[in-house]
Amino acid sequence: MSTETTGEADTTDLPRVIENCRFGDGTEVAPFAVLSDCRFGRDCRVWRFVNCYGATFGDEVMIGSFVEVQSDVVVGDRTRIQSHAFVPSLTELGDDVFFSHGAAIVNDVYPPSGDSGKWEETAVGDGAVIGTNATLLPVEVGENALVGAGAVVTEDVPPNAIVAGNPAEVVGYRE
Repeated sequence: MSTETTGEADTTDLPRVIENCRFGDGTEVAPFAVLSDCRFGRDCRVWRFVNCYGATFGDEVMIGSFVEVQSDVVVGDRTRIQSHAFVPSLTELGDDVFFSHGAAIVNDVYPPSGDSGKWEETAVGDGAVIGTNATLLPVEVGENALVGAGAVVTEDVPPNAIVAGNPAEVVGYRE
């Protein structure tokens, strides 16, 4: 069963702002989170200092501290978005994705355009791993692919590929 919550949560003495969000059973939101117009599945965990608006999250999703998830983002079941990550509008993260610490996606390749009509989509396939401090430009990352730490991904990544470097290149395949 889901609930609609508007205004500031009253389950703790510490502040959080929750406006027009729906939460599945068992979902927990830590203090100091700011959530607006989001939908969460069941058993999700939102840590402190998270900023999310207009996004949809599946079941058993974890969002680490200091993460921003913008509008029109869809996050699949059991996906983990680690601390200090940035997920902009027009992004889809599949099921069982691991989006590591400090990883970021860019949807505006000519910033600051100020024109959301020029923004581009990014899709990360089921089971993919995005390494610490990796940067994804508007690309498609295939299922079970692995993006190495610090990689800058400027081209689509095939399923099961391992990419590393700047710009990222295929260095192997996962079995």
